[in-house]
Amino acid sequence: MVALRSLRASLLALGCASALISPLALADKTFPGIKQLMDEKTFNAAGLQQLSPQELKALDRWLIRYTANEADILQKTVAEVKEEANTEIHSAIDGSFHGWKGKTKFRLQNGQVWEQRYSNTWHTQLDNPKVTISKNFFGFYDMKVEGTKRTIGVRRVQ
Repeated sequence: MVALRSLRASLLALGCASALISPLALADKTFPGIKQLMDEKTFNAAGLQQLSPQELKALDRWLIRYTANEADILQKTVAEVKEEANTEIHSAIDGSFHGWKGKTKFRLQNGQVWEQRYSNTWHTQLDNPKVTISKNFFGFYDMKVEGTKRTIGVRRVQ
């Protein structure tokens, strides 16, 4: 049973590792662990809540090794991984939105949290505006607020 759970966790981690690790590792220089990388719904849907603390630590260690040694190769060679890495994120800001100022965090309805990369300021008043997040030419993420001409550089923090 433990082997099956570990295999399931490993396969899930393989699918999400490259998309999650690099922006988060840059944010605070420590690995947050699979439990913090995933939203609770995804974590539970994968059955990871059944893992013991020791099994979660083993998964985290594997995920760190995988990211360091293989994620970059798979992003360049495996079609499914390449497609996921290049996919735009379409969601909406959760609740009332007042623009950005300094280090504004953007909580999206899909559970992700992004933070602005630059100290730009823009004021507005919108409710649940739709946003599109995509990689720019240099590999950084930009968030476009739909219905406006505004785009801001962002990095994922959760």
